[in-house]
Amino acid sequence: MTPAEEKVARAFEKKNWSEIKSEDGWRVLKILSEFVMGFDKLSKIGPCVAIFGSARTKPENEYYQLAREIAAKLTHQGYGIITGGGPGIMEAANRGAQEGGGSSVGINISLPFEQLPNKYIDNDKLITFDHFFVRKVMFMKYSQGFIILPGGFGTLDELFEAITLIQTQKIGRFPIVLAGKKYWEGLWKWIKETMLEKEHNISPEDINLVSLVDTADEAVAIINNFYSQYLLSPNF
Repeated sequence: MTPAEEKVARAFEKKNWSEIKSEDGWRVLKILSEFVMGFDKLSKIGPCVAIFGSARTKPENEYYQLAREIAAKLTHQGYGIITGGGPGIMEAANRGAQEGGGSSVGINISLPFEQLPNKYIDNDKLITFDHFFVRKVMFMKYSQGFIILPGGFGTLDELFEAITLIQTQKIGRFPIVLAGKKYWEGLWKWIKETMLEKEHNISPEDINLVSLVDTADEAVAIINNFYSQYLLSPNF
């Protein structure tokens, strides 16, 4: 708990509501400053694809190698790579981006157990946020597509956030790719059979917002095919 949060907790105990409101006001300014910092730095980078996946994935894992390969091949097509800046799949993607000669961007998050940024992020392209929701806005605003490899709750959060915003037309559509069919097929089967066909909680066209692939070439082809009718340019 930060000193400011401890102060708010003590104010709650004493029911000192004016002090709580004061802290909330300062927190709004802190959040606003994070948005300004993020917009300023990322608006200068150019078109990028975001790659997500578990921070726990080791370099010998097949998905680490797949993320690395996808990132390198995307850079050959003119894209930079944005990740969450940490270890595992994020490290693999940043590593592939540097090996491919493209921009390697890290949008890190400050956590109690200190997620340290990986060493493959370009020195001038590391940004660390305190708030997850500000960080997620940056991914949505400055990514030309999402490629999502096996991961945990955080990875699923990014996936379903993107689907929801596209489904509700809060943002324009961009390609979403799930890489690693044997990991994702069970989830996607449940979405089709239960959410769509049995309970009718989504529409048939919602299924088409996501593609499942197994190889780096397939993932890159989906991104390229989506933008083949446009000149490659940032989505902002």
